[in-house]
Amino acid sequence: MTRNRRTASLLAAGAAVTLVSALTPATAFAAPRASVATASPRPYTQQKLRWQRCDAQSPTTFRCATVKVPLDYGDPGGKQIDIAISRLKASSAKERRGVLLLNPGGPGGPGLDLPVAPELNIPGAVKRQYDLIGFDPRGVGQSSPLGCGLTADEENDERPYKAGTFTKDVAWARTVADKCRAAAGDELPHLTTRNTARDMDVVRAVLGEKKISYLGYSYGTYLGAVYAQMFPRRTDRFVLDSAADPAQIWRATFQEMAKGAEAAFTRWTEWTAQRHTTYHLGDTPAQVRESFWDLIGRADREPVDSGGTLLTGDGIRSELRPVFFHVRAAAERVAELKKAAGGEQPAAPPGTPEQASGPAPAAFGRTVPPDNDAAIAWAVVCADTRTSWPSDPEQYRRDAIRDKARYPLYGDIASTIKPCAFWKQGSEPGTTVNNDVSALILQNEWDPQTPLPGARGLHRALHGSRMVTVAGGEGHGVYGLADSCADRSATAYLTTGSLPAEDLTCRAPGDT
Repeated sequence: MTRNRRTASLLAAGAAVTLVSALTPATAFAAPRASVATASPRPYTQQKLRWQRCDAQSPTTFRCATVKVPLDYGDPGGKQIDIAISRLKASSAKERRGVLLLNPGGPGGPGLDLPVAPELNIPGAVKRQYDLIGFDPRGVGQSSPLGCGLTADEENDERPYKAGTFTKDVAWARTVADKCRAAAGDELPHLTTRNTARDMDVVRAVLGEKKISYLGYSYGTYLGAVYAQMFPRRTDRFVLDSAADPAQIWRATFQEMAKGAEAAFTRWTEWTAQRHTTYHLGDTPAQVRESFWDLIGRADREPVDSGGTLLTGDGIRSELRPVFFHVRAAAERVAELKKAAGGEQPAAPPGTPEQASGPAPAAFGRTVPPDNDAAIAWAVVCADTRTSWPSDPEQYRRDAIRDKARYPLYGDIASTIKPCAFWKQGSEPGTTVNNDVSALILQNEWDPQTPLPGARGLHRALHGSRMVTVAGGEGHGVYGLADSCADRSATAYLTTGSLPAEDLTCRAPGDT
């Protein structure tokens, strides 16, 4: 969940997913009518869709349309916004079961092109039974996109805590909140996960379906869980991949990433010590650890030339946090940086293991503000759970100092000041997920964006769920992204409705 586009796509090996790291007094909650959660406004559910080709490069069978939804479901007669959806029809009319909505993560991940994304290898058996439905969530991409006019520096939230720069970081957080409020103050309270779930239910109704099935990654697992909580009778087969703990949304989610990074770092030191002759970083875990922190100290004194980019120690910490979950890639990168710090050929930055999501189809829709990724991420994260964000900057200072000591690799970056400290709260309280809806949760053991404990938390909240853990699995995203042992369980569930009889653990291919 770190909020630059580098990790904003919380789906790994290619098909966009994200649990952003975008990470806080205001008015009282104005909750919509109780009926809103269970009944979509009638005029919206009776829309007639105008399908058109999404773009010239996509298959002619891949079609896009726009669905109108209310900005505020408590005021369905008020302002409307657009939700862009796409459809790839089931390849077998005889076997067709219904629709499978796809979400790549975020908040802020565009999903309009997911049905035809080459990186997302959905099995043919699933494609025969389901219309694949992509969509850009409200405020994202082609769906009335939010822009705050943020500069590139203002979009960067990787801000390590330092006493000398904290005042500037507080000013940055306030500026981001003020710019978004000035640009779209009336919209911000309604850019929430609950309202995106309501949008999904309007899409369901417009498509003429009694229920939806769903495949969501990263943040998409939380969105799916919220939909299941709000609309349990309209929930069919839900696969939740690389899961976030709904009880930790949002601030604790980022802090959990820092905790998970320390476990991954410890594992990496052990793996690398066994390969000292290859990487020359030490033949014991303690020596490997010392080599890394020596590199950090040297880079803080004199930044390391990384292929033309000068990296400080803080920059290295930020870059390598997700990489440590991929032990081989991390060992290679640290060895390169160590050589560069010693005056050898500059080390080029690696391609990050977490891939960014692709752009929305160009021929359909509107121009997207350049800061849309960051703007919508902050909007959702801050409006979803305003009460989890302290409003006192000194609380963030104390937490950053505490967590830097607890989790040296990333604790201060996760816990320091964020724009949510100065954000107006959302239109209603967040969602407590606690239900018996059936679902299948897939999780790599070593996931940098949504660590394993978060998936276990979602499993506890969804009492009817089963969980498949890929022991030794590295990276963010499981289903359709690699040849995973978990894929068979997901495909069987989507095509037959049968969950595993019990939770399963299987081993990753080539597990080191």
